[in-house]
Amino acid sequence: MPGVERADDLLKRTPLEPEHRELGAKLGAFAGWLMPIEYAGTLSEHRAVRERVGIFDLMHLGKITMEGPAALQVIQRSVTNDVAKVEVGEAQYNMVLNERGGIVDDILVYRLGEDRYFVVPNAANTEKVHAILLEEAGGVRVDVVLYPDWCFVAVQGPMSREVVGTLFPAATDLAYMQCTEVEFGGERLVLSRSGYTGEVGFELFPPEDVVHELWDELNEAGEPFQMEPCGLAARDTLRLEMGYPLHGQDISEERTPLEAAASWAVSFDKGDFRGRDALVKQKEEGIPARLWGLRVRDRLIPRPHYPVLAEGERVGETTSGTFSPTLRSGIALGYLSPRDRFAAGDEVEVEVRGKRGTAVVTKPPFVDRNPK
Repeated sequence: MPGVERADDLLKRTPLEPEHRELGAKLGAFAGWLMPIEYAGTLSEHRAVRERVGIFDLMHLGKITMEGPAALQVIQRSVTNDVAKVEVGEAQYNMVLNERGGIVDDILVYRLGEDRYFVVPNAANTEKVHAILLEEAGGVRVDVVLYPDWCFVAVQGPMSREVVGTLFPAATDLAYMQCTEVEFGGERLVLSRSGYTGEVGFELFPPEDVVHELWDELNEAGEPFQMEPCGLAARDTLRLEMGYPLHGQDISEERTPLEAAASWAVSFDKGDFRGRDALVKQKEEGIPARLWGLRVRDRLIPRPHYPVLAEGERVGETTSGTFSPTLRSGIALGYLSPRDRFAAGDEVEVEVRGKRGTAVVTKPPFVDRNPK
């Protein structure tokens, strides 16, 4: 209609949109961005990553640098894990909390230099995380910079080392959760041995000036390995098979890391950080629920917000759910309460559109994969 702006005109755009359209991608809205959802199909792309290699455009995720003598001090106060243990050239999983202990976001923190860190938040939470880092940096010597024009390309799968190593020989020497800086097209970019698929993989953060050339050369390097472009739908099924949480579904500001089975990412003995007091209080008073994996035995496919029952009583609901291409069955994540009632191997029921199916309480991952 004249004078009415189309919904996707309000979305942020990836610089690689022309390449995606040429490849026949189905584009859709995600966290305020117009992003590739799938190309050849989610099942095909999922299998490509599990069996060979796939390439993703993840431009929508945030990119923030922190540099200065007080950078460690600021990041320590902002996140749950102990960043002091991270050596130069390493990365660490972390969470940013509110004062109630709720999860504002889960992020990766990369240490690029003695006093230089790189933070990657989720797309919908980039501004929140940036604001928290700026607030914690007030009055101390550290520069916190958001880079909206940096891009993010991930190459994931058993053959990803061969693909990325063709362009960047340094990639072959990186261990899991290690990072370095490399040159491409006269620009510096961050290269990390990390990902959210459960497979061996690499994540690259190039400036926009060189991302088209990088995308083309990576795809050329992937041709001998039948590398496929992959969309966010396959990324979701891949991460769910590993039990990796998605912010806004499995974790949120209404849930704490202790409820989300992520206490391993919380260092209580490192000193004060946002939300610490609330977590200590919750530990003392009792943690009300726990995030579990659920593997459905019946031929039902769970989705988010489906009821979970035990002995006819509602004990929780699913937060994510899908058909697992690897297991050929339904899987889900969900919070069950009370926390101490359930253990791995217990059976519950998931109600899927009025039908109930048996599900086994599971400690993820659902599949036998190791990104290391």
